[in-house]
Amino acid sequence: MADAEPQRRRSKGARPLPLPDCVALVLQGGGALGSYQAGVIEALAEVEIEIDWVAGISIGAVNAAIVAGNPPERRVERLTAFWQTVTSALPSFPIFPQDEVREAVHEWSAAMVLAQGVPGFFRPHLFLPTMATPGSCTALSFYDSEPLRSTLDSLIDWDLLNDGPVRLSVGAVEIESGNFRYFDTTQERIDARHIMASGALPPGLPPIEIDDKYYWDGGLVSNTPLTHVLDHQAEPMLVFQVDLFSSVAVMPRTITDVMAREKEIRFSSRTRQVSAERMRLRQEREAIRKVLAKLPPELHDDPDVAALRAVADEKPVSLVHLIYRANAWEGGSRDFEFSARSMREHWEAGRIDTERTMANARLVASNIIDGHTAAFDLARS
Repeated sequence: MADAEPQRRRSKGARPLPLPDCVALVLQGGGALGSYQAGVIEALAEVEIEIDWVAGISIGAVNAAIVAGNPPERRVERLTAFWQTVTSALPSFPIFPQDEVREAVHEWSAAMVLAQGVPGFFRPHLFLPTMATPGSCTALSFYDSEPLRSTLDSLIDWDLLNDGPVRLSVGAVEIESGNFRYFDTTQERIDARHIMASGALPPGLPPIEIDDKYYWDGGLVSNTPLTHVLDHQAEPMLVFQVDLFSSVAVMPRTITDVMAREKEIRFSSRTRQVSAERMRLRQEREAIRKVLAKLPPELHDDPDVAALRAVADEKPVSLVHLIYRANAWEGGSRDFEFSARSMREHWEAGRIDTERTMANARLVASNIIDGHTAAFDLARS
């Protein structure tokens, strides 16, 4: 691959990257912040970057399912319909553009979500869990997620999702064993239950039953599906990893800052650790392959050399990070603040970061053409 430029879907001028055989979109969980991912998806579509594989956790699974379950020309329309629905109870109204005012409105909006739920997503149970029959869904959560099933069914063509050209993977945790599992369209048929299971974050949302097993949100174990994508890579790949929590931020100054920073570290640290470890291992294997290529011909068939070659054999990957950086006024409730104003701002942030990344994409293009493995964070360059 090092001396051969990828041949599939070459740019005719508008597209900023030479695309390898597989382009993957990896979507992290993060609740209301997921509209940032929708902005990324819209911006990628505008530069005609086609997605072959989309993998998601929690809200990332919802966005991923809408991508896989709609033709390219309808994806942004359907994402818009979803995000307008879930933010319809908290429309925008004029406010003074000051961080303290924005924070107060932000926290009020989040409190409204706690009290009344989110349209088309989840609604409060009539009774508290402590008043419900043990073992019932009402006893296991504060909200009912059945509205999400109807929303997904109205926005997704499940036949296209399962039989179409875009592979879908979503992660969830089986409650009794504690084991993490990916539902993948190459292995099984996926429906609304699998998407709901990936986002069933306790104790807010109830577990989802699939084939006599019950599942919770995949973010309890891993908030990024990158590992699944890389473990099943079969060809050169370009991966856009869209994260909703940043691992880097300023020192907290207030208790709400502490709550926000704790959540960022909890959800981003595992993502950064997984990404860094996987890229380091791949770069080490790339170095091994270079050394093996320098061995004299008489050693090529040596059993130890063959075994080492098998261990080091993998295809190159270019990993492009797109990471949401929160505003100063966004506190620890940012992932369940479903207001129309915040949704539009997150969406636009995703668009802007993607456009900045594409403006600096010559490094990624060179890496793809040369067949190397590397990670890039270009939105802030």
